[in-house]
Amino acid sequence: MNRLKDKIVVITGGSGLLGRDIIKSINIAGGKCINLDIQQDTPDAENFFYCDVTSESSVKAVIELIVSKFGRIDGLVNNAYPRTGDWGTRFEEISYTSWQQNIDWQLNSYFMLTQKVAKQMISQKSGSIVTMSSIYGMVGPDFTVYEGTGMTMPTAYSAIKGGLINFTRYIASYLGPHNIRANCVSPGGIFDNQNPIFVKNYEAKVPMRRMGLPDDISPVVVFLLSDDAKYLTGQNLAVDGGWTCI
Repeated sequence: MNRLKDKIVVITGGSGLLGRDIIKSINIAGGKCINLDIQQDTPDAENFFYCDVTSESSVKAVIELIVSKFGRIDGLVNNAYPRTGDWGTRFEEISYTSWQQNIDWQLNSYFMLTQKVAKQMISQKSGSIVTMSSIYGMVGPDFTVYEGTGMTMPTAYSAIKGGLINFTRYIASYLGPHNIRANCVSPGGIFDNQNPIFVKNYEAKVPMRRMGLPDDISPVVVFLLSDDAKYLTGQNLAVDGGWTCI
């Protein structure tokens, strides 16, 4: 119940589908979760801070504000998912400008935020960083699940999520001597009222025969943030109903 008692945890993109449930689970576990987002879609206004994760000045200012208010940052959950309006365009039709923008907004913003939070954690000599990746950062997409839907797997997504997994290994190695841990969580497909054909195709392939739900993911994030995982770093936990085991 209190595995995160009194811990200050920052999450980016906490107003989204996964983010809301992660915040709820952190608070239930006794932590204080600070939501950094461009829109407030959670009831806890006191712990919402406007932040554009693609802007270095915005990130720098909000981290300084959090440290001045709370004195420390015990955990970081990299969860924001900024993307361009043409996200999901088929591979042959993606403009180079769009590719660059998505890599910059997602992969590069995660580096920027992690770097700034890590400086505070180094001064504390403690901290846990959890980065949300994906099964499609681990394996290639199965395009058969999109048949008959008009949907596809965004090309940049795989590059970004795969990059985040290895970036996490790097920072785990680099920050380990400072008693800072870094791990990834790679969810499988999360149900969000997608095209029923896609849902049927997906659930027929995954061994547990269902898509994931936010409350399948958030307890794993809480575990990684907690002292229960005090000797676990540099790892990527696939929470995918068995998708990547076959």
